[in-house]
Amino acid sequence: MSHRERFRAVHMSLLACVAGLLSGLVAYALFNLIALALNITFMQAVSFELPSLANHDLGLWIVVVPAIGGLLVGLMARYGSPKIKGHGIPEAMEAVLTSDSRISPRVAIFKPISTVVAIGSGGPFGAEGPIIQTGGALGSLLGQVVSTTAAERKVLLACGAAGGMAAIFGTPLAGVILAIELLLFEFRPRSFIPLVIATAVATALRHILIGEGPLFAMDAVPFGLPFNAPAYVVFAILIGFVAVGFSKLLFVVEDAFEALPVGDIWRPALGGLGLGVIGLFAPEVLGVGYDLIMGALNNQLAVSALLSIAVFKTLALLVSLGSGTSGGLLAPMFMTGAALGSLFAIAGNVLLPGAPLEPAAFALVGMAALFAAASRATFALIVFAFEITCNYEAILPLMLVCVIATGISILFMRTTIMTEKLSRRGLRVNQEFEVDPLERADIASVMRTRFAEVAEDASLALAASRLGLAEQSHSHCEALLVVDAHHALAGVLTRSDVLRAQTEEPAAEPRTVRTVCTTDIVRAYPDETVREAVRRMLFHDIGRLPVVSRQDDRSIVGYIDRAAVIAAHRQGMHEEGMALPRGENEAR
Repeated sequence: MSHRERFRAVHMSLLACVAGLLSGLVAYALFNLIALALNITFMQAVSFELPSLANHDLGLWIVVVPAIGGLLVGLMARYGSPKIKGHGIPEAMEAVLTSDSRISPRVAIFKPISTVVAIGSGGPFGAEGPIIQTGGALGSLLGQVVSTTAAERKVLLACGAAGGMAAIFGTPLAGVILAIELLLFEFRPRSFIPLVIATAVATALRHILIGEGPLFAMDAVPFGLPFNAPAYVVFAILIGFVAVGFSKLLFVVEDAFEALPVGDIWRPALGGLGLGVIGLFAPEVLGVGYDLIMGALNNQLAVSALLSIAVFKTLALLVSLGSGTSGGLLAPMFMTGAALGSLFAIAGNVLLPGAPLEPAAFALVGMAALFAAASRATFALIVFAFEITCNYEAILPLMLVCVIATGISILFMRTTIMTEKLSRRGLRVNQEFEVDPLERADIASVMRTRFAEVAEDASLALAASRLGLAEQSHSHCEALLVVDAHHALAGVLTRSDVLRAQTEEPAAEPRTVRTVCTTDIVRAYPDETVREAVRRMLFHDIGRLPVVSRQDDRSIVGYIDRAAVIAAHRQGMHEEGMALPRGENEAR
């Protein structure tokens, strides 16, 4: 590692500390402001504890209040920033993909405010998505204030986002993995280390401000493996189809609101009005609903309450989020998944008397699997559910259900609930963490060992002939390696070198290769990866490199060019079972 690389690594680690601190503070403030807004609006009380809205004091005003909140969000989106609409994570992903990870300060200001208004007026959302976007915005702004590259800004954006999630849930490892799966799309030390630092700082701050322990405490319960494995498989298939159906239905509702002949300002208000009507019959589905998630995870909810959550929470989320307001998907999908899991276990125990299906266990795996299948952040959700329970027995059922549900999602849905918007805007999001075939292949495995060369004292006319620049020459060679009398590397001669020499005024004596060739040689070594050779070619704007021995950098052992790079790609495709038919123009 060079001195500059060491300095940048330390620099990024310090910035990651700042990003984690900022995101943790914002998460704490936003969480408390949401609780305060809900208490003032629905309970006419001043408190920083999240209330249960089932016992609200609004009466029929509950129909109007969400509409007013939606109107305020619409105004902020119109005159503040349109990026505040939605559930936060896709907007952060878009910044990574299209803007060199630059997020406007307006987003950092208006996103948390709009979230407080939307949830504080009854929106059935969680604060996680907006906190992830706001934390990402703070990380991005930090990267814009100090001197950073686009790649470093992306890491800081992810640090802020991961720190926000860790500060809310007390799940630092899940925050790291979620940022990798949904924002970074890479797993490298240069990004992983700052992420860990940021989430550690944010989690430590949470312990100071809120206290230790996860957001959703859960009693130890039996998961019943391996006896209940068939039941988990059936449930995983069902929850996978629910995730697919919900995701597609959400975008249908969004399209329906977009088609309404009203301005953007009014659509969230109309969604809020629909939400208010739902809240009139099922007020418990309004607001954040963390208490209901806790109830499902600890077998404290009646069947009627679980059915109400499964039906009305889903409808409330579709209507409100589909209208373009601001709020997070994580908590409501957790609530729906937990309710479905509990209902599945209860129904299984009724239909199969004696079946030891634990509702709380199925609530946990359902909570994780529904969001995992919809977002395909599968690993993050498995780790998340484990972190909030600290129950090692949960690992196997979580893995089983989340992976099967995600498999159903992949089979029946081309995009995810996070990437559909981006796909419609023409953006491609890579969600596969495959190793670059150029990183796997070393130069020795693809380099040419037979190559064109010319002596340094040869005439320019001879070199031109070998390069196909002379009359009646049929060579397609792009460059020649120049060697001295001992066959040691002395330079590189390209077609452009010869053409440039031919346009100059004729010399008094015939010119030799030595006077024209490039002697400032960029070399490659056989034990390097093809990716390193490609980086060198791009940096120096050249299409080929001589490959020399480590012991003697003038001893030629091969030659690598674009054709060899294609050969490395072909080698990687062959390993994946996707090798192209070998044609007569194969690059070797």
